Amino acid sequence: MADAAKGVRQLVLLHGREQARTLADPSDQSLVKIASEVLGDESGQKGYSYSGLCLTSLPHRKPGDDEAWIRTVGPLTLIIEPGRIVMGDGQPKLMGVPFGARARLILIYLQTQAVLTDSREVSLGRSMREWMKRLGLAVGGETASTLREQARRIATCSMRFSWQTEPSKSGRPTMMTNERIIKSGLFFQEGTGDDRQGSLFEDRVLLDSDFFDQLRRHPVPLQDAAIRQLKDSAAALDIYVWLAYRLHHLNKRTPIGWKDLHQQFGGSYKNLFQFKPRFLASLAEAVAAYPEARVDVEDTHIVLHPSPPPIRKLA
Repeated sequence: MADAAKGVRQLVLLHGREQARTLADPSDQSLVKIASEVLGDESGQKGYSYSGLCLTSLPHRKPGDDEAWIRTVGPLTLIIEPGRIVMGDGQPKLMGVPFGARARLILIYLQTQAVLTDSREVSLGRSMREWMKRLGLAVGGETASTLREQARRIATCSMRFSWQTEPSKSGRPTMMTNERIIKSGLFFQEGTGDDRQGSLFEDRVLLDSDFFDQLRRHPVPLQDAAIRQLKDSAAALDIYVWLAYRLHHLNKRTPIGWKDLHQQFGGSYKNLFQFKPRFLASLAEAVAAYPEARVDVEDTHIVLHPSPPPIRKLA
């Protein structure tokens, strides 16, 4: 599947989008679209994500409202615990942890704006509406409802990153703790006004200071056009940001076995045989959206090769 993405990429580069569509296999047409849009993007618009969120990720599907989410990748462990919100009747309600593609898009937006403005305070007004339009997301209806739910989950949950250090160096693990990703804000209004009035996003968000400090130290650049093409797939977004972080740090060919991939990305799949074909389909989309990525798929593992980042880092 990754090989198909590479073949599609070459077709687009050599022949252009329209001819590539006629030459490509019918099953690869979605990859042609992704590769064409990303390769044809001249806006230079960037997104950013904290490196810890490139190695670990949120759930793909909705967990129980009282369930914590724990993922461990190498020395890094991410723990997300659900928070509570007081409802109109005065009773606290568990909100559950954030999940799915929309939660990832909200986090990417918040992190991107924080990096670009070098400020913990992020606007949810016009800039977010414009960003959503670039992604092709409607402001109202079901999208608005989903964004509200995921925003509340992000705002109320607690998140902790734990980095296990070598005992010979410190004798104990180190931990960065964020009791909240969001210090305040991110509760979208319930108004029904139209996009011009901007009733959905008239708010400002203050990021947690620890999270913001780590984001400033370890921002991973992403291509806005790639995010736009992958916006509906939590799995493809996860793989894309992972590759964006990993590939340009490599100095040699690096194989990764299916068991490790299942542990990192397969939280929604109990069995490896269920996970593998879905991962390969999402990997193909991620590679199509990352033209510089060099990834090979073999029977027992995938192979990552040193590759340029999808977009240049901050100076």
